[in-house]
Amino acid sequence: MSNPEVPYRSGFVALVGRPNAGKTTLTNRLVGDKVGIVSNRPQTTRHAIRGVVHRPEGQLVLVDTPGLHKPKSLLGQRLNDVVRDTLTEVDVVVFCIPADQPVGAGDAFIARQLKNVSTPVVLVVTKTDAASKKQITEQLVAASQLVEAREVVPVSAVADDQVDLLADLLIGMLPEGPPLYPDDQLTDDDLERQIAELVREAALEKVRQEVPHSLAVSVEEIVRKPDPRDPDAVFTELHVLLHCERPSQKPMLLGKGGATIKAIGSEARVGLEHLLGGRVHLALHVTVLGEWQDDPKKLQRLGY
Repeated sequence: MSNPEVPYRSGFVALVGRPNAGKTTLTNRLVGDKVGIVSNRPQTTRHAIRGVVHRPEGQLVLVDTPGLHKPKSLLGQRLNDVVRDTLTEVDVVVFCIPADQPVGAGDAFIARQLKNVSTPVVLVVTKTDAASKKQITEQLVAASQLVEAREVVPVSAVADDQVDLLADLLIGMLPEGPPLYPDDQLTDDDLERQIAELVREAALEKVRQEVPHSLAVSVEEIVRKPDPRDPDAVFTELHVLLHCERPSQKPMLLGKGGATIKAIGSEARVGLEHLLGGRVHLALHVTVLGEWQDDPKKLQRLGY
């Protein structure tokens, strides 16, 4: 129950940072459930994902953005455009800088972008569980010199350290207003995209070399029907395509005797059954979609 003497607040907060800064892990921890996929590969996040944090005193809508970077493709340009558009539409910007890596050119690049917007900035030093106290202190000082921030907060999403403090601080910076989403909704991402992202997450963990950057996933068909093993449950058939850019990448996704694609399917199925609330039959197929990252029509087809 909210306190009637304390005004209810609601609004949007964008998480920005260079690739692999821990934005999605922090988003998932704040929401309390998995709304975005996580991988140690840069550019894992390719869409602005909204996660909803429900608290008695307010509602925080987190917009987890792709990592800002110097683009090498049309896809990269579009991902940067998503971030820049988001910065002007939110109430607060959280600038994430990892504690276990030196402040670098990528962080300075983002700091320059933030100087062009009037949105208040909270600087968050992430991944403190992976750094020593000396590293964290040095990073707090170095990061503070990059941008004028309202607050500077060290957090560890993995260890759940100072995450609640950050949530309270962010809600306090939001305007007064009613909830923006129902109290049982944790994300506004549509089901098809969530399915595609869970498959892509599994694939990112199973393939190497240049394949992760060239991989896209699309959902061809979703069929939901009563589970023959349990009439009260739902059984879902999914037909999903994994797109790579070059013919040489297709065998890497398939693996010897289909071992890699089977492993991707097995790993993805766990998350999909949790998402869909029942058994899942997942049919995966690999296609070559030549140089899709620089083709406007192919990008549109894939939802970018």
